[in-house]
Amino acid sequence: MNVLFPALRDASPAPALRFGDRSLSHCQLASVAGALAERIAGETRIALWATPTLETAVGAVAALLAGVAVVPVNPKIGESELAHIVADSMPSLVLAEPDADLPGPLAALSRIDIEAAAPPEEAAPAPLPSEPGDEAPALIVYTSGTTGPPKGVVLPRRALAHTLDALEDAWQWTADDVLVHALPLFHVHGLILGILGPLRRGGSVHHLGRFSTEAVARELSADGTMLFGVPTMYHRLAEEAGRNPSLAKALSRARLLVSGSAALPLTDHERIAAATGRRVIERYGMTETLMNTSVRADGPDAAGTVGVPLPGVYVRLVDEAGQAIEANDAETVGEIQVRGPNLFVEYLNRPDATAAAFDGGWFRTGDMAVRDAAGNYRIVGRKATDLIKSGGYKIGAGEIENALLAHPGVAEAAVTGAPDEDLGERIVAWIVTETGPDAGPAPSAEELADHVARQLAPHKRPRTVHFLDALPRNDMGKILKRELRA
Repeated sequence: MNVLFPALRDASPAPALRFGDRSLSHCQLASVAGALAERIAGETRIALWATPTLETAVGAVAALLAGVAVVPVNPKIGESELAHIVADSMPSLVLAEPDADLPGPLAALSRIDIEAAAPPEEAAPAPLPSEPGDEAPALIVYTSGTTGPPKGVVLPRRALAHTLDALEDAWQWTADDVLVHALPLFHVHGLILGILGPLRRGGSVHHLGRFSTEAVARELSADGTMLFGVPTMYHRLAEEAGRNPSLAKALSRARLLVSGSAALPLTDHERIAAATGRRVIERYGMTETLMNTSVRADGPDAAGTVGVPLPGVYVRLVDEAGQAIEANDAETVGEIQVRGPNLFVEYLNRPDATAAAFDGGWFRTGDMAVRDAAGNYRIVGRKATDLIKSGGYKIGAGEIENALLAHPGVAEAAVTGAPDEDLGERIVAWIVTETGPDAGPAPSAEELADHVARQLAPHKRPRTVHFLDALPRNDMGKILKRELRA
């Protein structure tokens, strides 16, 4: 059995969680989470109203200590999606912060309010319950449901422990690190990596509640050593760091800047490096696999890639026939498949979907990538939405998006394919232009197409360009390309 949080069992007095002006040490967290764990012991499955609060972190830890599978629920969720999740997962009760107003399907469940007030430091926590085996379900995280109703991804304790320990190695993550972030707590990035990760290391996390460049600068100028963010956050940091010396200095103090959940454009990599002298590290994972690869903290610069496989994780590229691709030429595109102890157990109540997701022991990610001579993977897009077959070429949307973002008149860019009688598919660009006092004249569609043709190759030029005020994005900052096509 793998104890998930040794520092809690050791009743360490070191800081653990801080949300605004509220905080708990590992010893205090053991006390409040341990008391809640006693109350929910014996439940099979519970829902967690996952607001960006101290209560959510306490509730998640309590469920893991009690060995109860927890379903984190997005507090911005829509009615039909929530109804599906509750009916599919059948939680016996819901954990929520006091006074939280829960929507109908959750309000109908038995409820326990999470108490997170800090007990006195000198108060010894009660003995914590024994933790279950490594294969016991820890979390059931629902996917975004882009191809139908969301599926419940059953993550065992083994997957959590393996991913967090593999990142300890790749990022040289220690108990001395103080993680800063403002990510939502209903998903892998914010909850598992951003809350459970520091707790497993015996370190601490400062959650900002809401992202702002001012809050990032304040925390990294104090004792923050690591920053987690998504590309939309790093884009704002990149824009401001060039003109704000105090923000640039704060970012330069961080030991590690990590971006995930979507690809970080090369232009933002370059702007942050120029302003701060620090490189941003990218990693690659999914709800079903947790983390698969990362640029290593002790490795060479690999901007624009998601690095190499993490310890104990096996990654391969396969062609359309399912045959492994051996080429490390940074050009041959294949689908990423993964196997290892980081994988989920099943899709809840969906044996058909579970079986279809695997090729033997390999999980089919649906992500397309190339691999370079150093073994770094570069994601070029999703198989279903980002691989464009045009004029006999296989083209990844990601490289065209990076080329478009290198144009000084482009603030945001997305690329999709559209049916074309001659080419099979034509390349379509969706552009948000730069605005503000320093912005030049907006580029034309022809100018952008020619720019891509010069940067990459003529067959990769957009044939259609749409100009928008904003791109549709989800809570993690990912562009919703199906909405663009609609």
